[in-house]
Formats: sequence, C-alpha cells, structure tokens
Amino acid sequence: MKDARLKDLFTDWRVLTLIILVVLSIVAIYPHFDNQGNLATNLQYGLDLQQGAWLQLEFKSEVVGYTTDQPVDQFVANLSKSLDTDVLVVDATHLEIRKSYTQDALDPLFAAAGGKITSYQPGVSKATADLVKQILENKINTMGTKDAKVNTLVGMNNVARYVRIELAGVDMNEAQQIVGKQGKFEIRIQTVGNATEHVLYGDSITSVQVPGQEPPGSNKWGVAFTLSEGGSAAFRDAAIKYGATVDPTNHQLIMLLDNNTVYSAPLSTDLAGQLQNTPTRQLFASTGTGTNGMQQATNLEIHLRAGALPVDVNVAGSGSTSAALGEHFKVMSILAFILALITVAFVIYYRYREPSIVLPMILINASEILILLGFISLIKFQMDLPTIAGLIAVLGTGIDQLVVITDEILHEGKVPSPNLYLKRLARALGIIVVAAGTVLIAMLPLALMDLSTLKGFAIITMMGVIVGVIVTRPAYGKIIMEILSE
Repeated sequence: MKDARLKDLFTDWRVLTLIILVVLSIVAIYPHFDNQGNLATNLQYGLDLQQGAWLQLEFKSEVVGYTTDQPVDQFVANLSKSLDTDVLVVDATHLEIRKSYTQDALDPLFAAAGGKITSYQPGVSKATADLVKQILENKINTMGTKDAKVNTLVGMNNVARYVRIELAGVDMNEAQQIVGKQGKFEIRIQTVGNATEHVLYGDSITSVQVPGQEPPGSNKWGVAFTLSEGGSAAFRDAAIKYGATVDPTNHQLIMLLDNNTVYSAPLSTDLAGQLQNTPTRQLFASTGTGTNGMQQATNLEIHLRAGALPVDVNVAGSGSTSAALGEHFKVMSILAFILALITVAFVIYYRYREPSIVLPMILINASEILILLGFISLIKFQMDLPTIAGLIAVLGTGIDQLVVITDEILHEGKVPSPNLYLKRLARALGIIVVAAGTVLIAMLPLALMDLSTLKGFAIITMMGVIVGVIVTRPAYGKIIMEILSE
C-alpha cells in the first residue's frame, strides 16, 4: 500500500515537474572540480563576490526646456554656432546641448538666438544615453572583457546624468584603460604646417572590419572601415580642398580620440587618385608590418568600433573589490544562506513538532532556491550581494507561504477529509496567489528602473515568487496531502 502511494506521489505531474526542474537546474549549475581541484560551477559572480572595479561617468551635457518665436531649425542652427557644439532637438520643447554649460551661461545665448530657457537638467536624453551604452558595450566587448555591465541611470524625466560600468575580474587600472578615457573620435586632415581641419566624426563610420593584411599575405597590417554616404562625400571634399589628393605626403589624415592622435598617415597613391574622380566609402588604414603593426591595427580597430561618444564625460566615482575581499563576501554569503535555512528549520520544528511536516517544507524551500540558481546560471545572470539578499528573501517568503498552506489544511489541528482538504488547499493557494501578485507589483518598479544595485534583488525576488506559485507550492500541496493521509 505504501509503495503504491509513493508511486502515485512521484508520478503526480506537480511533483514530477518539480523533480525535473531540480535535475535540470543541477545540470545548468554544473558543480565540478577544476584543474586546481577546487569546486567550480557555471554561476557567474559580480563585483561583490570577486575581484573587479566600477566606474561612474558623468555626462558633460544638459537637456534644456525652451520656447522661441524663431523657426526651430534656424534657432537650433544659430544656437549651435554660438555654443560651438552640437544641439539636438529632443522633442517640441526640449534641446540637448552636448557641452557643459551652466544655466546662467546659457540664458544670454538663448536670448541672443531668439529663445528663452524654461527648464534646465544636467545630463543627456534617453536616446543619447542608450547610444552611449551601446558604444561602451561595443568597446568592452572588443577588448574581450567578460562579466561587464553598463547601466545608464535615467531619471523619471527621461534625462540621464550618469552611466555606470561594472567590470568583474578587472582591476582599477585596467578598468580606467578600458572605459575611463572614452571620448570623441574625430578624423582631421593636415592643411598647412601643423594646422588641421575637421573632416568627420566617428558617427560617419558605419562598419569596421577585423585587422587584416592588405594585400593578403603581405604582412602589411591595417583596418578596413566603411563610411556613410555623407561621410564619404565630406572626406572627398576635404581631401580635394586641402590638397591631399595631389600632395598626400604633406596633408596627412589624422584620427583623434579625446584630441589625442591615435593614427596619422598620408593617403595612398591609389586612394588619392580615386578621390579625384569619385567619393569612396571603403577605406583601409595601414598600421605597419610585423607584430607591432598587428598590435597597432588591433588598437585602431577598438577606437574605430567605439566610434564617438556623442558627449564628453568625466569620472564622477569609482571603486574596486579585491580578490580576497570578494572571496570573503562569497563565503559569508554562503554562511548567511545556510544559517537562514537552519534557523527557518528550527522555527518550523518548534511550531509543528513533527519532522514529517518540517522536512518536506525545508526540502521544498531548498529546491526552490536550487531552481532559481539553475535559471540564474542558464541566463548568465551575475550574482552579487543584492542577488544573495533576494535569494534569502525568497527563502523567507517561501516558508511563509508553506506555513499558510499547512495551517489552512490543519485547521484546529485536525486532518481533514479528502474533499475538505482540496477546498482548504484551494483557499490557501488563492491567498498565496494574491500575496504573490502584491510582491510582483511591489518589485516591478525596482526591476524596471535604472537602479543597478537593487535590480538584481527585485528580479530574483520576482522569479522566486513565480517559481513558487507555478511549481513548488502545488507540489508541496500534493506532498503534504500524502503525508497527512498517513
């Protein structure tokens, strides 16, 4: 009889679903010993739990509300000229000024251009912030840096003042080299002597190839890149205007990042002759031969792929976690989780004084955490201290809901009949679903807002609630029914 009940329990779809998810989670986590004999998993850790560094960059720009009686195009053009920077229309009443100005400095310039400032917010528009995020992510990915996060901190007014970059496994010096000196990428052309003139910015570069040899097998390294139609026309016009097509040697092409030269070379004879007749979108920047030429080509590719940050930035804050401190946090997090699980077990045992009830509750709770860890491993979500806090919160809320189910079923300490049991279980699950909905609504703003330190906590808490309602609570209802029927 007992074997039949066990078979019925383990073939129930709710319990079977739980078992399958637990097994798949263990496979996803993949606990194993590495080459050094240390226990390793597929879990990825953020800055709090391993060596790493973070940088917070401040945009040197502002979004300004305005009114004007001038045509908008004319007003923006006049303003851009007087401010000596790019001025973009954000919407019908707001402009983005891509240079750092105080409101007091802007007031007379707006008045002279025929407008008036109605609001002033340091930062950039959401569209520009998203562009900066994409550029930085491309830069980081090109450098081969793993476990990196780029978060733009956008306020409720859709203005972003800061962008935060987290680089796990990277020390502060390397982090500064990767993202701390980002800036505008520009191509200029030599005119007379050391004087130069602007040709185009990095946003005119539409694609960049990996470093290669031209011609193939020649050991002459360089980077091929493509210009937009407007960029190719501007490039040809500048080359002809300043004499680079007829005297390339004295009119070199210069590429700058943050006003620092990253490449300088004359046009090739073939390219100079071609530009005399027609614009060309396909260009190849030669960097030299051998290992040095290959390394310079790699560095140039990074600059070209990064393009131009649309606005200047400065480092507003930074921090790092040492390897020893990260390992300490990791050990303490594991101890905190184990202690929380043990404490919960003691409290539940004190309440029910029945091991056959306490053990399934603890195992169900632990399986829920295991499923979450498997999902975290599968989606490559970085675990940090807020994530650990979210797991512990799931542990607590999970036990709360299991207590609700158990108390509802054992009303007045009596084991109900099967029909009454199902009614009480349905009522308990109804209470849990309402509570879960409340938690989801409460956590949703934290998950959606650009609060990088709280987002992990909110996401893990929401995932735990969903897994609990869909998988572990129904499975526990079936398990506790079989136990109580004994």
